[in-house]
Amino acid sequence: MGDACVAEGAAWLCQNEPRFALAIRDLPPLPLRLKPDGFGALLNAIVGQQVSIASANAIWGRLKAAGMTAPETVGQASEATLRDLGLSRQKARYAHALAAAGIDYGHLSTQPADDVIKTLTAVPGIGAWTAEIYAMFSLGRADVFAPGDLALQEAARLIFDLPDRPKEKALRVMAQDWAPWRSVAARIMWAYYKHDKQREGIR
Repeated sequence: MGDACVAEGAAWLCQNEPRFALAIRDLPPLPLRLKPDGFGALLNAIVGQQVSIASANAIWGRLKAAGMTAPETVGQASEATLRDLGLSRQKARYAHALAAAGIDYGHLSTQPADDVIKTLTAVPGIGAWTAEIYAMFSLGRADVFAPGDLALQEAARLIFDLPDRPKEKALRVMAQDWAPWRSVAARIMWAYYKHDKQREGIR
């Protein structure tokens, strides 16, 4: 997915859902925000779980400086070494599990999004949200959504004038109407959340 693809998807969404047209009216151009794929991207996602962006960035910086961003080095590192670099005991175990998973990332990039998510969520420490974000931003898939994301839930409440923030199941059902551009819908919603709340919705 490239900038032209995002623009095409946004135009389709605005034509088919007037509330997206209203939401996007005062927003800057939607960011593409593609990231590298592979082991490092997933380890970075694990690092970022349940910590602030600043803390995640600091820990990731220490891992990079120590050369701990490849499955070979992480797999050979002791739990104590990973913890000294800032990972919790649980995240060190998740890092080892990811290193041991033997994922063929090149092959994975050619698979349907549902298969990508199924493969990734089989690894301890990688839930649906992490797998969906990976498919969206590291693989550039145009029709993936992450309904468990709190910023997307809050953006849905604001954009669609809902009485309460929708739960994950309800938002997943809502997002079905935005296929085949659910990833672009998510970009609109994150951008709207940032504009409304003046803070980032995703790292």
